[in-house]
Amino acid sequence: MALKCGIVGLPNVGKSTLFNALTSAKALAANYPFATKDPNVGMITVPDPRLDKLEELVNPQKVIPTTIEIVDIAGLIKGASQGEGLGNQFLANIREVDAIVHVVRCFDNSNVVHVDGSVDPVRDKEIIDMELLLKDLETIEKRLEKQRKQAKGGQKDEVKKVEIVEKIKAHLEANNPARTFEVSDDAAELFNSMMLLTAKPILYVCNVDEESTQDGNEYTTKFKARVADENAEVIFVSAGIEADIAELETKEERLEFLEEMGLSEPGVNRVINSCYKLLNLITYFTAGEKEVRAWTIEEGTKAPQAAGVIHTDFEKGFIRAEVIKYADYIQLGSEQAVKEAGKMNVEGKEYVVGDADVMHFRFNV
Repeated sequence: MALKCGIVGLPNVGKSTLFNALTSAKALAANYPFATKDPNVGMITVPDPRLDKLEELVNPQKVIPTTIEIVDIAGLIKGASQGEGLGNQFLANIREVDAIVHVVRCFDNSNVVHVDGSVDPVRDKEIIDMELLLKDLETIEKRLEKQRKQAKGGQKDEVKKVEIVEKIKAHLEANNPARTFEVSDDAAELFNSMMLLTAKPILYVCNVDEESTQDGNEYTTKFKARVADENAEVIFVSAGIEADIAELETKEERLEFLEEMGLSEPGVNRVINSCYKLLNLITYFTAGEKEVRAWTIEEGTKAPQAAGVIHTDFEKGFIRAEVIKYADYIQLGSEQAVKEAGKMNVEGKEYVVGDADVMHFRFNV
């Protein structure tokens, strides 16, 4: 899948440290503003215990997990919408991603400078929100001018578009992100074509100190209260701890470290899985002696298109899909046992693939 998440935030909040932990890509993480000038791009393996379970049952030659793309975008400062700092570059980079991971600093450390001199995650969030809103308003103004010219002929469709853009503009001017605008069916195409920055789905990551990874702290309490009406997920992660975990060589060492910290799983796992959901993605599996593999599709994808993720020929020559529900596979222990129990379904072109379906495609080209 080409879908990707972008990590954003003010300088020095821990974006690059988190990116390193997510990807082990070793991006520059430094204690000064604009350490990240060009966006770092990495692929993240999506942790999925279901894949591990299928591996145990099938014992394949290899296992291939699914991945998503993550982008570490240059830090933004107040005035970015007017080109301050690396503003223009930042805003261009964020326009290219499908969802936003907004990192806010929620820890005190006199050795890590804050671009605004003090720790205040609510203020930091509002700075970025305002810059994105201002850029979106600039986009809206240009589109409104264009639509008004096209509506001069009095065509109903064009007049309607002017009304829609004016409603979106009013929504933004009230300091509301575009993602909270109620888009009617007849406005969806126009709304999506504007690629508004504040329309992108968002996940908030509070970068906390070691002691606050489970229950948070006074900073996270204030921050959660501020975003309570946004219907957005908030995750607590210590980017420093995650970087330490990423440095460990073996799975056993990581599990031991987590146990010592009182954590059930790395924070990056929660970030990755939340990104996956944010992008409206699900997983289906193929399972055989050669490989057990996870495949990424958007929720609502039909069988032929899901087959096309493996190879375009599978979609072009699609005949049918043989589908085993994951729960049946695990309960019965093998494909053969599922068949004997009559639990394998044969589905056609209209079948909507479910999360964790184990699939086998029949095709002819």
